[in-house]
Amino acid sequence: MQYFLFIAQPETGGPGPGEPGFDESIQAWGDYTREIMQSGVLVSGASLQPTSTATTVRFVNDATSIIDGPFTESKEVFAGYYLIDVPDLDAALVWAKKLPVGDGSVEVRPVAMMPDAQGNPVDVN
Repeated sequence: MQYFLFIAQPETGGPGPGEPGFDESIQAWGDYTREIMQSGVLVSGASLQPTSTATTVRFVNDATSIIDGPFTESKEVFAGYYLIDVPDLDAALVWAKKLPVGDGSVEVRPVAMMPDAQGNPVDVN
């Protein structure tokens, strides 16, 4: 079963390049990524550009509007994800607990199958 590990962190949190702790942070993320890749459970993953680069398409009363910026105001922002293929939620939680998110959080959510024309679940991967 596939699970998304949604990573949320303070956008301005954490050290920047050249600041104390930056190299250690980058090392921790690299170590995690290598481990999950070598395990064979990783389907895909990515980090995201800052929310200042976001554009939101909003749907209200059959009308759409395009808004610069993220869709919510929050202390934590969606920073990236890992999509993994593991047997069950317990296995997904093992990987989520290993993420070096610092003061952030990880939302673990199963991927739903898309229905075909007859309503039968279809794995689109």
